[in-house]
Amino acid sequence: MSTSVFSSALTACGPGDPALVAQFDADDPDQRITVTEVPPPAISGGTLIIAGDGHTAVAADPDRDRVWIVDLDGGEPAAVLLERGDEPGRLVQDMSGRVHVALRRAGAVVTLDIEARSVIERREVCRAPRGVAYDATLDAIHVACAGGELVTLPASGGAAVRRLRPASDLRDVVVEGDRLLVSRFKSAETLVVGPDGAVLSRRTLPVFHSNGFANSDYAPSVAWRMAPLAGGGALMVHQRAMSSKVTLNPGGYYQSADCDGNIVHGAVSRIDAADVPDNSVTSLPAAAIAGISLPVDLAVSSDGARVAVAGAGNNIVVSVPIDQLESDAVNNKCRPVVVARPLAGQPVAVAFDGQGEIVVQLREPAALLVLDGRKIDLPGESVRDTGHEMFHRPPNGVSAVACASCHPEGHEDGRTWDFDPVGLRRTQALGGGILKTAPLHWSGDLQDLAGLMGEVFVTRMGGTKPGARRLDLVARYLDSLPAFPASPPEDDAAVARGEVLFHDKKVGCAECHGGPMLTNNRNEDVGKGELLQVPSLIGISGRAPFMHDGCAATLHDRFDPACGGDDHGDVSALTSVQLDDLVAYLESL
Repeated sequence: MSTSVFSSALTACGPGDPALVAQFDADDPDQRITVTEVPPPAISGGTLIIAGDGHTAVAADPDRDRVWIVDLDGGEPAAVLLERGDEPGRLVQDMSGRVHVALRRAGAVVTLDIEARSVIERREVCRAPRGVAYDATLDAIHVACAGGELVTLPASGGAAVRRLRPASDLRDVVVEGDRLLVSRFKSAETLVVGPDGAVLSRRTLPVFHSNGFANSDYAPSVAWRMAPLAGGGALMVHQRAMSSKVTLNPGGYYQSADCDGNIVHGAVSRIDAADVPDNSVTSLPAAAIAGISLPVDLAVSSDGARVAVAGAGNNIVVSVPIDQLESDAVNNKCRPVVVARPLAGQPVAVAFDGQGEIVVQLREPAALLVLDGRKIDLPGESVRDTGHEMFHRPPNGVSAVACASCHPEGHEDGRTWDFDPVGLRRTQALGGGILKTAPLHWSGDLQDLAGLMGEVFVTRMGGTKPGARRLDLVARYLDSLPAFPASPPEDDAAVARGEVLFHDKKVGCAECHGGPMLTNNRNEDVGKGELLQVPSLIGISGRAPFMHDGCAATLHDRFDPACGGDDHGDVSALTSVQLDDLVAYLESL
């Protein structure tokens, strides 16, 4: 795959770059510790737009709870300060010049006057807003939420005019006439939503088969960002996770992986236009963007010729001609690319300005980097935090897999892995206080974080054993990760009835899932022929598929005899209506 290598503002780097390795390969791993007052939020990306004038950059800063307004042609950056903990994310400009920003942690959308550098309005929208898009025909903003809500707001202000719930785990929205393309985060699936709100079709990406030495299959996952194409359809930057057997041996994950040597790699796929018939051939995914870690954002040039991708895990930005992506897709290729790295700073968002130059938002130190050589520093406190950094950087400084690759945004990727010799194991969620549920891992064989880091971070991922201070900071960071934000229930009465059933001793749910963390912290046999650690149920609505082996696609499926059945709580006497009530309660946790 051909790429552009930026020279004036970037410097080439590769797997052996000593500056990258040095972050984790010190003689004393407890040196060079940095700690913030409050651990920064997990990286999500997609926080930069260029306004319609072509030279005003608007950058959401979730680490510092502000939105930067920067004239790329000169002048001092201006900041619109938000409330602490808002965590601003995706943003979009409407035809009147207003900018609408999703506040990921606050459950709201804030509207800004970028000329006056001020807040016009703040509106509650859903528990966890993720994607935003402007609909010029309706003069409205569509907001996609992690809980599955798709909310439409008048761009001029006021209450929502439509609320849908087409599917869970929504991410980005692209407007095409009277239809919407809506991506889903963990599955990388795209919904086509019609003008009446009905889901007209679901676009799924095919499994990628690598022709390398391991002959491995990779399934699409984690759709970090979807952006529109001028001619219709969209491009999506996403991960692909190894669906073939992963051998756990002294060499870790990397001895069994193919393609670029990682069990997770990045890719860019074309999503067909919303009006393409359902019986058409789905566009093939592009070849892997080998060696990129955490491809959290993507931008398409206005002429539709190039795409830029930001890799937050290893400080790289890759620019690829779109026709080359198409060629590699047709030929099913997986080849390494030449990568480029900003001189300093962690890229979390990219955009093209009015001159076709790539603009990169750097998280730490905060800055905008225009890849013609200009750098605009954004004043403010440092957010460099060792716990956060260890979570988002490849532990061995060579590969592309970081903790956040399988635990995006501090949660999980929804993947069920086939580990040899362990068997099927679904990625576990980390948010909501995972360390309080020790012993850890599905088999409960790791007594504490030190054991977990030794097994996963060191043995499987090739990292250096962390010293006591670094271990404490990783624990501090993990404890800061919130549980998945469950959406408000649609039927409060059903939730109340389900809660009674949950605590019914004949059903037996609360016997194991009790206490403040909804777990007894023990290992139990739940009809699978092995002892498994009892997980917390907090935030369970966002953790499909369920069970250690992913046997339940939905919470209803969890009660199927093939997935544990009555050995995992006795629901044999419950009617279908009562099961619905029990599921409603679980989804509210």
